[in-house]
Amino acid sequence: MKIEKYIDHTNLKMEATKQDIVKLCEEAKKYNFKTVCVNPYYVSFAKSLLTDTEVEVCTVIGFPLGMNTTACKVYEAKDAIKNGADEI
Repeated sequence: MKIEKYIDHTNLKMEATKQDIVKLCEEAKKYNFKTVCVNPYYVSFAKSLLTDTEVEVCTVIGFPLGMNTTACKVYEAKDAIKNGADEI
């Protein structure tokens, strides 16, 4: 069993910078993690950094409180998929 394939390497900090996401993706590639989990704002950026790797991009919807309307969550999910999210 390869434990690294069960790890979602995550940075959902509100103050995360592009450089933080670069670091996150580099670590995920180095250790061959299953996914990086980022805020929707960084989905397409993370996807571009992980081209030609097996690392997938995961994102959150309605984060952190989940108090958005269903319609808003549906829009967020569709937008995340359009931007390259592999997991929601």
